[in-house]
Amino acid sequence: MPSPTEITVSQLSRLVGTSDAPAIVDVSLDEAFDADPRLIPSSKRHPFDQIESLAPEFAGKRVVVYCHKGLKLSQGAAAVLRDLGIVAETLQGGFVAWRDAELPLVPVQKLPQATEKGRTVWVTRHRPKIDRIACPWLIRRFVDPQAQFLFVSPSEVLAVAEKFNATPFDTEDVFWSHRGEKCTFDTMIEEFSLSTEPLERLATIVRGADTNRHDLAPEAAGLLAASLGLSRMYRDDLEQLRAGMLLYDAFYRWCRDATDEGHDWPAASTRN
Repeated sequence: MPSPTEITVSQLSRLVGTSDAPAIVDVSLDEAFDADPRLIPSSKRHPFDQIESLAPEFAGKRVVVYCHKGLKLSQGAAAVLRDLGIVAETLQGGFVAWRDAELPLVPVQKLPQATEKGRTVWVTRHRPKIDRIACPWLIRRFVDPQAQFLFVSPSEVLAVAEKFNATPFDTEDVFWSHRGEKCTFDTMIEEFSLSTEPLERLATIVRGADTNRHDLAPEAAGLLAASLGLSRMYRDDLEQLRAGMLLYDAFYRWCRDATDEGHDWPAASTRN
């Protein structure tokens, strides 16, 4: 039974990928991390003895701290955060327990280099519709919650990527893009090792909407309609992205929790 300041692997796994997910910090020693350089989705590395520096960033947030086995380093770092007024818990069993539960782990070698502010920067074509909203949602929910997204003219994507040290995506002739019949969203799930049943189901819907293959999933037509509606509602791409985050939150929760649920009207009556 976990202590009042611990969260179990199963509890945390239900939060990762949702809008209610806590901030997650890996404070493992370098030698432990280097032996298996992967991260729990949406987490970031930080030295355990410099945890106080994160207090301003975590103000008003729930935080989960983990180390290799969930012992002294994470428990001490979480205690420091709590002393600073931060709601902080440790992951019971740490990285080892998450790994042994065979839950997704993001390989750090696939992560673009972060800025001095600790966030990755991505660039793509302006006026996003489906893939260019789905991919930022995936990144912010499972890879880097603080990721920055730049939307520019199609002809300038690669030049902006070079000048602003950004990673281009969903454009021709770059690593993070379509591969055969698969979309950029599929590519990111594969490369970030995020393959789970809910995300694979969502990927099929995204692919169907993005490539006009509504036969892949009946929900694809609905996603396309909602996406085109958002693109008409917002002239500002970042405002559209903020609205689209909620749309994909809803589709993800359906994929994870509600695929077996139907709806009818009127409700079944209690007739004599």
